Amino acid sequence: MQTLDLKKELKLLYAALPGQVMLLDVPPLNFLMIDGTGNPNTAPAYAEAVQALYSLAYTIKFSLKKQGIADYPVMALEGLWWMEDMAQFSLARKDDWLWSMMIMQPEVVTPQVVEAARAAAQKKKPSPALANVRLERYAEGPCAQIMHIGPYAAEAPTIQHLHAFIAESGFQLRGKHHELYLGDPRRTAPEKLKTILRQPVEREG
Repeated sequence: MQTLDLKKELKLLYAALPGQVMLLDVPPLNFLMIDGTGNPNTAPAYAEAVQALYSLAYTIKFSLKKQGIADYPVMALEGLWWMEDMAQFSLARKDDWLWSMMIMQPEVVTPQVVEAARAAAQKKKPSPALANVRLERYAEGPCAQIMHIGPYAAEAPTIQHLHAFIAESGFQLRGKHHELYLGDPRRTAPEKLKTILRQPVEREG
C-alpha cells in the first residue's frame, strides 16, 4: 500500500509567512469541488456543501486504505471566492459572492473511485449536496500568497497588502481569490486561525 505524504510533497503550496508575500507557480492538482453562492456565514447551502465535501473526502480516504491501495491525510479545506465583476468584490458584499469549496486529492483518486465513494456516502448519511461534488483538475499557475492569522472577517488589511505587493512587483490580478484554511474554526480561537490567501497573477501589459 502506498503511503502518500501529501503535506510534505506539497509543502511550498501550503506554507506562507505573516506579512511576507511569496510568489510561486502552482501546478495542476485534482480537487473535489462544489459550487455555490451567498454569504458563507449565513447561507445554509454553504454549510451543506462543506459537509458533503468532507463526507466524500473521508469516504474516499478510508475506502482506498481498506482496499490496501493508498493511505494519505485528508487535506485542508480551500475556497475560491469571486463576483462576476471582480472590481466589485469586497468583504462588505458577501451575499453576492460566488464560491467553489474544494479539497485536494492525490492522483490515485479517479472518477470511478469518487463515484463508488459517493454511493457509499449517500447510503451512510444522505445529502442532496453530495450529488453536486465533482472531481476536477484545477490549474492556477503563477500566484502570490501570504499567511493571514486571525478571524476571517479581519482579512481585509492582509488582502490589501497582498494586492499592493502584486502591483508593486509589476503584476496584475487574474482569476479568483483563493483561501486555504489551515485551522479548524471549531477547535481554534479566532485570533489564532491560520489562512493562506492566494491570488493568481500575470505580468502587466
